[in-house]
Amino acid sequence: MAAYPRIRMRRLRRTPALRSLVRETTLAPANLLLPLFVAEGLPDDEAQPITAMPGIARHGIASAIAEAQDAASAGVAGVMLFGIPEAKDAEGSGAWQEDGIVQRATAAIKEAAPGLLVTTDLCLCDYTDHGHCGVVTADGAVDNDATLPLLARTAVSHAAAGADLLFPSDMMDGRIGALRDALDAAGHTETPIAAHSAKMASAFYGPFREAAGSAPSFGDRRGYQMDPANREEAVREALLDAGEGADIVLVKPALLNLDVIAAVKQATRMPVAAYAVGGEYVMIKAAVAAGHLDERAAVLEALTAIRRAGADVLITYHAKEAARWLS
Repeated sequence: MAAYPRIRMRRLRRTPALRSLVRETTLAPANLLLPLFVAEGLPDDEAQPITAMPGIARHGIASAIAEAQDAASAGVAGVMLFGIPEAKDAEGSGAWQEDGIVQRATAAIKEAAPGLLVTTDLCLCDYTDHGHCGVVTADGAVDNDATLPLLARTAVSHAAAGADLLFPSDMMDGRIGALRDALDAAGHTETPIAAHSAKMASAFYGPFREAAGSAPSFGDRRGYQMDPANREEAVREALLDAGEGADIVLVKPALLNLDVIAAVKQATRMPVAAYAVGGEYVMIKAAVAAGHLDERAAVLEALTAIRRAGADVLITYHAKEAARWLS
């Protein structure tokens, strides 16, 4: 290869048009999903600010519709619904009720914003009185196999409500196959599954757990969520989920796992999602509030890095702002 001065790498960096012409990684509003918290017990038009996450709120149904429509007008591809019920029990039975908060919000948003993707988080932790993601045994362990039928019932209820895409986030073994079987048996053969394949047991979920009221009342989730130190295990998880019928695989958190995103993408050669979680969001917000970062530049750089690592779908609390900046 010829060297300087014949080769000058800066030639193609000289103007915005030249930089755009050869840009290797593109980021667009169509890549973005906005997490949206919908809560029972709130007046329909109320948005209740979440202290731990500046700019994010819990929404009643009408408020959620307005937020979803605003996201659609910004060009965001879709929303990802998290339900916050009024009542909880040991099994999390509110998760699969036909008139549950996610089911009602899904149907309402689909009607009000028909061009917007409505995706749903599929887990029991928001609905269980102990805060774990599955059935808990007498000795305090999470029973993987007893949890699968409950997740399957929840998946079918979300699909019946009109969800475009399901995001199981529980990290139970075998749940993708169980969900696929249940969906197909119920006639929802076209409903895709985006598996939380590499969901790390991360310290960065703290703000979300306050937002959703989903912190476990005892112990932790390290027995079923992944050790953040393990990249090869993450790839294995993704390949297993793909083999069980997942249509998309997901890595979470996002910025902390760029190497994992790249490895999963290379190994699976299938669509990969990444979730920029609450802790990642509030780090940028705190730095911006302190005057240390420009929010627009920091957010777009972070999202571009996630995209460059191999993510096709980016779930971010900055989705609306990022979509408008990109447009």
